[in-house]
Amino acid sequence: MPKLLVVEASPRGDASISRNMTRRFVETWKATHPDGEILGRDLTETPLEFVTAPWLRAYFTPPDQHDAEMKAALALSDRLAAEVLEADEIVIATPIYNYNVPAIVKAWIDHVVRKGVTLGFDGKGLVTGTTATVIFAAGGAYGPGSPIAHRAIAQQYMRVVLGAIGIEDVTIVAGENAKLVDMGETTMEAFVADHAEALASAAA
Repeated sequence: MPKLLVVEASPRGDASISRNMTRRFVETWKATHPDGEILGRDLTETPLEFVTAPWLRAYFTPPDQHDAEMKAALALSDRLAAEVLEADEIVIATPIYNYNVPAIVKAWIDHVVRKGVTLGFDGKGLVTGTTATVIFAAGGAYGPGSPIAHRAIAQQYMRVVLGAIGIEDVTIVAGENAKLVDMGETTMEAFVADHAEALASAAA
């Protein structure tokens, strides 16, 4: 039974373009994998913290030497990393802020990219046999031919991070010019429909 992990980051709820695109993705995934299991991880409802000194002390201490405080410091990180390791497929839906992923996504990454857990001590990724789709909602356009294509930092960053932990099969679905929805120049339904083929292909 395949397992899909859905990671979402937008704080905009139903008004979120990345979340609406992800709903279309999940609809297709369910139809393609009727026996599949879906786990949702909403980062806006997850008590994420940035890396702290207690977290680092626990991180650099061998697990068999962890005291109660260290175990508590890594408890959420352990759970988030386990979700990644247990998934057959991962879809990450996020807006782009100032050319890169929001801080909340970076915080999640810092919790799941763990030496000895998702990243081997030899530098090889431990998340094998997993595929990932990253759904972006971006106000601008960074595709080939764009005068600001060099600013497509988020896409490259996510490929590097996922590749580091062993996920090489990464599909990017870029919802560019998403500002048109907010400006009333197109509807949410029309915007998502414009990306339906790419979303269906990624989900299938």
